[in-house]
Amino acid sequence: MEKPENKASVHLKNKHTDDLIDHYWGSISYVSSLIKASEIKAGLILSFYGILLNFVYQNIDLVLAHFEDNTIIYILLTAWFACVVISIYFGIRCFMPRIESKYDRNIFFFGDVISKFGDIKEFSRTFFSISMDEDQLFDQLGQQIFINAKIAHLKFSNVQKALKFLAIQFIILLIIVIYYVIATFL
Repeated sequence: MEKPENKASVHLKNKHTDDLIDHYWGSISYVSSLIKASEIKAGLILSFYGILLNFVYQNIDLVLAHFEDNTIIYILLTAWFACVVISIYFGIRCFMPRIESKYDRNIFFFGDVISKFGDIKEFSRTFFSISMDEDQLFDQLGQQIFINAKIAHLKFSNVQKALKFLAIQFIILLIIVIYYVIATFL
């Protein structure tokens, strides 16, 4: 009678372990999707700037010809351009990899797989060994979730800064357009 109970408790433990593994991998997948989303947003911001800067480049002569010696327009254009450059900087920074090496080696981190586990055979043995030890496996997965979350946070921080300067440059551009309309038609 004891054997079925032991089998049931082992089965429940294994079921719980399976659920935990799914939970950890789901968390890694979720955070990885956040990293991709931040990069898509940064790419859209940079694409928008490509279109905007092309439009400005084609029409800047018209504005400058109308305001040859107008200090206000030059100040506004300089502020606008500074915001554009800062926004583009943060957009590009989102794509720049930030790999920190101050963490323990991890079987799920691509840089460590190649550099910290020896050759292919040694890595394979280490990977199998850690995979068989639940405590080590969950520790390695948890560390990877933390590292990926830190990467996602940095990327979204850069996207947020790019969007902030995008909004500021839009306000400045709106002021330039209003100033141009007032000076031209009034």
